[in-house]
Amino acid sequence: MELLKPSSANSSPLTPLGFLERAATVYGDCTSIIYNKITYTWTQTHRRCLQIASALQSIGIKRGDVISVLAPNVPAMYELHFAVPMCGAILNNINTRLDARTISVILRHSESKIIFVDYLSRSTILQAFSLLPPEIKPPKLILIKDDADEIGNPVSAVDFDPDFTYDGLLKKGDPNFEWVRPKSEWDPMILNYTSGTTSNPKGVVHSHRGLFLITLDSLIDWSVPKQPVFLWTLAMFHANGWSYPWGMAAVGGTNICLRKFDAAMVYSLISQHNVTHMCGAPVVLNMLANEPGKEPLPNPVQLLTAGAPPPAPVLFRTEALGFVVSHGYGLTETAGLVVSCAWKPGWNRFPATERARLKARQGVKTISMAEIDVLDPKSGLSVKQDGSSIGEIVLRGGSIMLGYLKDPKVTGECLKENGWFYTGDVGVIHPDGYLEIKDRSKDVIISGGENLSSVEVESVLYSHPAINEAAVVARPDEYWGETPCAFVSLKSGSNRPSEKEIIEFCRARLPHYMVPKTVVFKDELPKNAPGKILKFLLRDEAKALGAPLVSRI
Repeated sequence: MELLKPSSANSSPLTPLGFLERAATVYGDCTSIIYNKITYTWTQTHRRCLQIASALQSIGIKRGDVISVLAPNVPAMYELHFAVPMCGAILNNINTRLDARTISVILRHSESKIIFVDYLSRSTILQAFSLLPPEIKPPKLILIKDDADEIGNPVSAVDFDPDFTYDGLLKKGDPNFEWVRPKSEWDPMILNYTSGTTSNPKGVVHSHRGLFLITLDSLIDWSVPKQPVFLWTLAMFHANGWSYPWGMAAVGGTNICLRKFDAAMVYSLISQHNVTHMCGAPVVLNMLANEPGKEPLPNPVQLLTAGAPPPAPVLFRTEALGFVVSHGYGLTETAGLVVSCAWKPGWNRFPATERARLKARQGVKTISMAEIDVLDPKSGLSVKQDGSSIGEIVLRGGSIMLGYLKDPKVTGECLKENGWFYTGDVGVIHPDGYLEIKDRSKDVIISGGENLSSVEVESVLYSHPAINEAAVVARPDEYWGETPCAFVSLKSGSNRPSEKEIIEFCRARLPHYMVPKTVVFKDELPKNAPGKILKFLLRDEAKALGAPLVSRI
């Protein structure tokens, strides 16, 4: 056959930004955003995004400049996912829980030109500016106002310069602005810094093409219908809300914005707005399941979770309330979920405990991922699909990052010449081809020469009726090398078990070498904004405990 070449008609750069134009045409009069008493339609959202993009260009922002945002899930945060790249700039969302020092490092490394800041983070960002070296010019600060905070306190006491507020910028913009399309679909569109479960966040760069693919992939894999009602219980700054800011435009959904997660408020908004979809880390499931006095939902709500594998007992309790839980796996470096626990109809006949166990697995590749595998760290070959042979999870597909900003060495360490992205996660492949994460490579505990999965121990701990949260890390041991150390928080009002009782509870359900030798009680485990437990802090705490004088076997 004659070899035909692509033309300009069939090779237009892929970008998710066009989803907003279509939403304004198809769903123009439909509700796009609800936040407290604020309601916008898709026509209004489209116009507002163009105005912000136009205003940014008018104050000197050029193609390829980085614009940062430090804000919770408010309407401006949603709009900036379109407005910033629509002016040709690169969007950099910053975790609102980071301290001023870390934010200053990010601003310096990204060379951010402008930062949009929610009014509640104003003092933090000013402190971050003060920590920048004298030769570094801080980015221009644009404040995002809010009529009232969650408690209803007025914010009029804050002195806003209207020329440097989101609303002031909006008024200057042209609603008929011709937005800046990418020259190439490989142009960078997003800069995300890794979520903070390690002490050294890296700048992850994603292209228009990758974000287009992951957005459509996520909608298809979760079977999202047209015009869902989406409650923002997942922080948009966490991997750009797993691509759903753009996804909701693609399907004309309604975005219910939520400044701060609160289980009682979530149940209220579900009832008030007939919410159909929401996302969150496993900690969100735990908080919903433990909310006192909750009755099952009148209508099912689709709940997508990812991050640490959700313990089967938490899944069971959440689904008993009427949430239909879907489970997936992804990283900041994949821009969203690229592995999902695709549900087989035959599994519905299994007992509830078995269904929860199956749903806790990560699953199979989504349709846009080319390949996934688990490789033996020594041989580099695929491990046996037996559910017990452990190796590192590797991926290849269209939504994998372009690389780490200004860090070719670390980029080369995970994007290797053999064509795989090495995730740093440890897992197994079951005989049915489904992937299951066993740990982060740095979280594997080696006790007496045995590799021990902290995730498996945590799942048992979560089944204890008094335990609210659990995390297991290594504690130094002179005899075994390392032993499991469990950090737990307890449910409110529960009878406080002793350390010995928890150890005996685990001993009855685990091989003895996997049983925690130490249990530390805490009011709350340290977490980042998306809800991931910060194990590096707990590892430091366990290390500070030192080796026990007599190791309990």
